[in-house]
Amino acid sequence: MQDKHPSSEHHKNAADHHENAARSHRDAAKNYEEGKPESGAHHAETARGHSTHANEQSDMASRKHAKQHGNGNQQGSRGTSGNG
Repeated sequence: MQDKHPSSEHHKNAADHHENAARSHRDAAKNYEEGKPESGAHHAETARGHSTHANEQSDMASRKHAKQHGNGNQQGSRGTSGNG
């Protein structure tokens, strides 16, 4: 059996956070449509937190990938080193 790639766990965590963010965004939209701005704001803030965590996990995965391939100067997917 092949060893797990060092960045795979970060990619899984990022995906989980993106899914949670999407769920919270949908809940926020529903609450705003129902005239519940306080709940909507809560869900919107929760979505923002999940998005932040997803981006952090994605950056960690990029750094691990770069380190594995000898490019330790990689700044992550949103850094200044490429398509960010």
